[in-house]
Amino acid sequence: MSPMPDARASLIHVLRSACSGELAAVHAYRGHGKSLRSDAPERERVLLIESEERHHRELVIGLLAQLGAGPSAKREALFWCIGNTISILCRIGGWFIPMYGAGRLESTNIKEYEDAAKFAQAAGLTDMIDCLLTMAEVEWEHEKFFREQILGHWMLRFFPIWKTPPPKETIRAPYALEVGFEAGVEIEDQQRHGHAEEQRPTECAL
Repeated sequence: MSPMPDARASLIHVLRSACSGELAAVHAYRGHGKSLRSDAPERERVLLIESEERHHRELVIGLLAQLGAGPSAKREALFWCIGNTISILCRIGGWFIPMYGAGRLESTNIKEYEDAAKFAQAAGLTDMIDCLLTMAEVEWEHEKFFREQILGHWMLRFFPIWKTPPPKETIRAPYALEVGFEAGVEIEDQQRHGHAEEQRPTECAL
């Protein structure tokens, strides 16, 4: 299949969006973590998610560099402000709102990395696909965590829960990548043990 002429530009656009989104997420989750009680069981996971989002940002910057591009300065400034604003609001917004907002946001992050993988494939940049799918899988785990936290909460009567993402297996299924499927499984196992450093896939070590 010949590369699509617009796929490379679309990939850069999506990666720039993801890069700025991860910047906002890092700041937002830092405030979210600090807003939770020190003995709250979910606090450690939120701080771990912050670390994972920071790593995703590093990976995306590396992918952009491979494409001869970089983050958008305007988007970076805007999303720095958004992330820090959310960080402050997390400390005054109670328990439910930050959990709800994070879950809804993570559900969109899954698709963003899936879209990036599709554009990478269309552009003939197949070496990027596994890294992008791995990040989508990690975002899927994030969404699952936040969804499980709020299920059954009384405020869902006023805040309808977002659409459940497709099963995790569907993220990688269209690509049939043997190298990477095993990496994705390994990452899932490592996440269960909560080792942020260990779950960085070698395929994404840019």
